[in-house]
Amino acid sequence: MNLAAPLRTSAPVALALAPALVLVADPRLRNEVRRVAAAAERGTDERAMPVSRHAWSAAGLVVLDTAAARAATAAGCPRRPGIVLVTEGEPAVPDWQAATAVGAERVVALPGDAVALVEQFAAHAEPATGAGVVVAVAGAGGGAGATTLAAATALRAAARQLRRDIVLIDGAPLGGGIDLVLGMENTAGLRWPDLVIEDGRVSAAALHGALPAAAPGLAVLSCGRVRGRPGADRQPGAGTAAAPVGRATGELAPAAVRAVIESGRAAGDLVVCDVSGERGSAADVMVDAADLVVLVVPARLRAVAAAEVVAGYLGERNPNRGLIVRGPAPGGLRGAEVAEVLGLPLLAAVRGDAGLAARLERGGLTVRRRSPLREAADAVLAVVGAERR
Repeated sequence: MNLAAPLRTSAPVALALAPALVLVADPRLRNEVRRVAAAAERGTDERAMPVSRHAWSAAGLVVLDTAAARAATAAGCPRRPGIVLVTEGEPAVPDWQAATAVGAERVVALPGDAVALVEQFAAHAEPATGAGVVVAVAGAGGGAGATTLAAATALRAAARQLRRDIVLIDGAPLGGGIDLVLGMENTAGLRWPDLVIEDGRVSAAALHGALPAAAPGLAVLSCGRVRGRPGADRQPGAGTAAAPVGRATGELAPAAVRAVIESGRAAGDLVVCDVSGERGSAADVMVDAADLVVLVVPARLRAVAAAEVVAGYLGERNPNRGLIVRGPAPGGLRGAEVAEVLGLPLLAAVRGDAGLAARLERGGLTVRRRSPLREAADAVLAVVGAERR
């Protein structure tokens, strides 16, 4: 059955300035921040650590106290413009140390220096965004097609030269390796078990040079197969710290995942993360970091039921979500119906591709002209606006 449906997206209209993210535990100090925010005619989004990467990066201004600054540093929250540390009374040495570690632009003593905080509200009225774009692709259960769509999206971006560099990140350590999907399991280059990160940072240029390429400009960071994987005895590169993948458990270290994603974002890359059906701290990092989280759902009743749970998990971490519905639909379930049940914007509903599985087995993924897979991948790229930079 052809599930093709018109592309449907939603574009919210901002009617007011985004609220400032406030991470202040002390009630008196928090009340002072509220008073200043009211004077500056700015709303506040008051939370407690930990917060998602999306909340951290999307806020125009982040106002935090010393305890929150330390927690944010420990959690690996990326440095960004518009961080202000507030103190009750004059700051002491520990306050300045916390401010330096988190990358605060200014330390403001309240209530005496309220004018300085008003100025910060005015100076950082809009969210600070990096040049790179991050897409996470998740599936409603095993076999949903998330890995295939993630790989196809990266291949289409490379073919269209939407960015100078594209990084495809395999976030499913027990999935056998996304390099197999691409037919490049024998291509030399680092995989997750080979990669080590120094001080939670990685050079984008070094990463691009060390990873295998699936196409010009497309680097692939695949999970490895401990036995029988080509290059299993290669020496670690790109750093001198602990390996981010446990060879026995296959788990990805959240700090390493965050470092790779933020490296690509800072360099202006398009980063595509295959979350698949993974849940856990590393998957949380990918979902939190994404500018768009795509949920792939087969057009079958049980898959839609499972997708309701997955959509709830994704929504708790990131509001920027979209839906791809994949055929065939044995019961005639339509894409618009699935979108209504899940409460998600429908990016595309596509028919099944009967020859895809055979092509994957014979030599790796290819994205053919006028194929359902190409339609779905292009729909994802259209939403994130990953134009070449």
